[in-house]
Amino acid sequence: MSVAAQITPDAGRYLDVAGIRTHFYDVGEGDPILLLHGSGPGVSAWANWRLIIGDLAERARVIAPDQVGFGGTDPAADGRYGRSAWTAHAIDLIEHLGLARVSVVGNSMGGAIALSLAAARPDLIDRIVLMGATGVEFPITEELDAIWGYTPDPERMRALIEIFAYDHSIITDDLVELRYQQSLDPPRRASYEAMFPAPRQRWADDLALDDAELRAIRQPVLLIHGFHDRVVPRTTSLRLMELLADADLHLIGRCGHWVQIEQATKFSALVRAFLTPDVGEQP
Repeated sequence: MSVAAQITPDAGRYLDVAGIRTHFYDVGEGDPILLLHGSGPGVSAWANWRLIIGDLAERARVIAPDQVGFGGTDPAADGRYGRSAWTAHAIDLIEHLGLARVSVVGNSMGGAIALSLAAARPDLIDRIVLMGATGVEFPITEELDAIWGYTPDPERMRALIEIFAYDHSIITDDLVELRYQQSLDPPRRASYEAMFPAPRQRWADDLALDDAELRAIRQPVLLIHGFHDRVVPRTTSLRLMELLADADLHLIGRCGHWVQIEQATKFSALVRAFLTPDVGEQP
């Protein structure tokens, strides 16, 4: 049986990470890749990465946690979230697992945390893939404001998923129901409402590294952005291209914020080539 065939929503496990009960997936063998999900309602490692985690795990050890307050991971005990808290948790997880160095793939908010990891602990980070990433200052979009201000309602969830995706044919009743039901879970709902209270521009600002921090990052970075992203504008990736020392940008047409879902095959191929190339394969 292939590694991909063994990965199911129930394949995750739990660890106490610096006092936080943490749910995560740990599959495959090889050089470790840490997958950091974004910040939408009902999000989890499985919801974000389910279409690519098995593919990546055929070549590498893939670790995909639910970040603090999301999915099956405990909410913050003090009710405080943001870049500092999510970065500290990721560092604690890496060290708890005894990993000397990891590559990181960060989606949206997870992209900001990937950059924050490289700034705070460059010794732990090898290569970085950013997808529709925050991490630089930008005026919050109306769409991101609506996402962070979500309160549970099935039609409101469908409207948000339509914001995420360029191709609405991928939006099924099952997908809407999955994310809606996850957003109803009382602990998840309470933690989500605590993360991004209005005014929400301050939370986008909190996720931004300053120019000096970004210029100091020396790791190779692959930026991937959906050309039609309505949540995090592609100008964020263009700005990161100006600031990062070693970065390449791949814009994907006919794609919104969910590159790893709308263009899963293309996204997976780009990530594999950059992080775990076969002999003769060019990153």
